[in-house]
Amino acid sequence: MNVTKYENQVEPLSPHTLFTGRQVHWLPECASTNSEAQLLLGENRATDGCVVITDKQTAGKGQRGNTWEAQPGENLTLSVIWRPAFLAAQDQFLLSQAVALGVHDWAGTLLGFGNALRVKWPNDLLYGNQKFGGILIENTLNGTMIQHSVVGIGLNVNQQEFGVPTATSLGLLTGRAYALAPLASRLLECLERRYLQLRAGRIAALRYDYLHVLYRYQEPHSFEVGGQQITGEIVGVDDAGRLALQVQDQLRHFDLKEIRYLL
Repeated sequence: MNVTKYENQVEPLSPHTLFTGRQVHWLPECASTNSEAQLLLGENRATDGCVVITDKQTAGKGQRGNTWEAQPGENLTLSVIWRPAFLAAQDQFLLSQAVALGVHDWAGTLLGFGNALRVKWPNDLLYGNQKFGGILIENTLNGTMIQHSVVGIGLNVNQQEFGVPTATSLGLLTGRAYALAPLASRLLECLERRYLQLRAGRIAALRYDYLHVLYRYQEPHSFEVGGQQITGEIVGVDDAGRLALQVQDQLRHFDLKEIRYLL
């Protein structure tokens, strides 16, 4: 395994994978692991499955242009580079589903697979109504196909205090402290397993699994749309990744910027 180390690194990653995490760039500090991954791609220094991981991310990226809050040395902040040339641009939400399921699988091995553990569309990880994981995928296209994907993942592990009441961590949920490197290795194994499922074309199984861990699936819930509150029931996600919502007798579809959950 090709690992770029820094002097304070205690334990390297050792995932049991075919290619994900076989090349690792481990940084003591960076602005964003996604940005670092893009630099590696631009310099043609990243193999398929390359991982960028850091102890301190100063400008982590989140959905809707938000930042990701993470105390240094307490959490998992990493990016995985894949080259899913088999995947059409119009099907890129399938990758989002596979990644979300991989993270859910990882969390389930630690917290159990009960109803409290859910994926909030499109790909946040919740326990109850509290968020402890986020995903941001940046795809680069080559014509109608995906050339490469940078999968940014932030997971709250040992952090005890947050600036918002809707955030939690693995440590807060279990009362334990965790070594980060073994958790990262396990995460990469779970991610690759789902990625290989996608690459093998097992799309129906991925879609089924995603819907059945989806937060508020087939439950009446309140949302904000265009500044107005509505009540609807999530009935699915279409091929473009839009949330399908049954509002009274009307089926409506929304992309990420058009709708917000009201907790």
